[in-house]
Amino acid sequence: MTTDSQPSSRPEPTSLRRDVGLFGAMMMGLGSIVGTGVFVSIGIAAGITGPSVIFAILVAALVATFNGLSSAQLAAVHPVSGGTYEYGYRWLTPSMGFTAGWMFLCAKSASAATAALGFAGYTLQLFQVDQPGWTVPLAIGAVLVTTLLLLGGIRRSNGANIAIVSTTLLALASFVIVGLPVAWREGSANWTPLFESGNAPTAARQFLEACALMFVAYTGYGRIATLGEEVHAPRRTIPRAIMATLLVSSMLYAVVGGVAVAAVGTEILSGTNAPPTAPLQLVANQLNSPLVAKLVAVGAVTAMLGVLLNLILGLSRVVFAMGRRGDLPGNLSAVSAKSATPYVAVEAVGMGVSAIALMGDVRTTWSFSAFTVLVYYAFTNLAATRLTSEERLFSPIVPWFGLASCLGLAFWVQPEIWSVGLALIAIGLVFQRMMKAWNR
Repeated sequence: MTTDSQPSSRPEPTSLRRDVGLFGAMMMGLGSIVGTGVFVSIGIAAGITGPSVIFAILVAALVATFNGLSSAQLAAVHPVSGGTYEYGYRWLTPSMGFTAGWMFLCAKSASAATAALGFAGYTLQLFQVDQPGWTVPLAIGAVLVTTLLLLGGIRRSNGANIAIVSTTLLALASFVIVGLPVAWREGSANWTPLFESGNAPTAARQFLEACALMFVAYTGYGRIATLGEEVHAPRRTIPRAIMATLLVSSMLYAVVGGVAVAAVGTEILSGTNAPPTAPLQLVANQLNSPLVAKLVAVGAVTAMLGVLLNLILGLSRVVFAMGRRGDLPGNLSAVSAKSATPYVAVEAVGMGVSAIALMGDVRTTWSFSAFTVLVYYAFTNLAATRLTSEERLFSPIVPWFGLASCLGLAFWVQPEIWSVGLALIAIGLVFQRMMKAWNR
């Protein structure tokens, strides 16, 4: 008798099992989106552009829709784990495919560590434990528990994700219901001035930067595409799940952001982005409803846990795909015969995220995530422009709009951020050459 990690006389499978339907795929997307975005990024963007953050939410949703349509048709035509990493190899060049995968790993590993640290900070605040030294151990514990959950298989982790998302949505619904009367009463005063800066060029720059930051808040839908080998009827399910996820999340963001801005103004909403306090909880504390404040705190905790679960899930599938192709060590492509899970990739990602969490710094710049993610989706759209008329599900104009919007927003972040991103691309390409030479 053998275990998953021990040698076996049977060859291990290198393909995954299709255990996820439309509802499960949509909830996976929402689990990745409704988290750091709604509890953190709205506050950050509001501090940059003022009440016009609501329009930034809508513009970012439009950009995400172009990207979502491109991702949907690529995943439907080529339903394999790995997302744009695989699409780049098939429709672009090996270097572009690798760069897309590398950008994904850089951005999302740091985001996963941030989610773990955020979960720890929110948990300590929820239970009113004033012990900052407990943050890192609790964060690493969350990573380990999540990793063990994912090792149990996609079906089990999907059920946990649905429970997490449901709790978070309940908390946000209570926030909106209680906040609406206050927003109606105070809205006229809190919506002016519309832009943070009265200078038009500065206001435009700040607004576009806020759009770039808010775009990151929607990119969890990509988790659906990375599950291309694990959903039923991918050509039908993936596009529907992505579009449903974007529609629900954009409406949720707009309503929550609108209520928050109207109720207390952007000064309070953007008052602090430092852990463990969530900007949305700062608003909830002003609504004179201890129950809602507590629910928002619980929602933040579950949201961070959901983000962590989905990020490790998506990262492991990209690592699995890169190991299968030889861009990373080949043993990362091993799949458990019992749970149909790429267990080595899951374990590697869990260890990597834990190592980053040891830094204890939750101030991972949202701008860095914005640049790397926008570069990643620029490759997605570029790959979608290569689809034939038989392969396309939507108009050929869609990926060109997506490509232009991604490149247009990417360089509105701070110059030092995108210069570091470009340096990481160069480092990744050197690493790829080393791996190719090693595997020969």
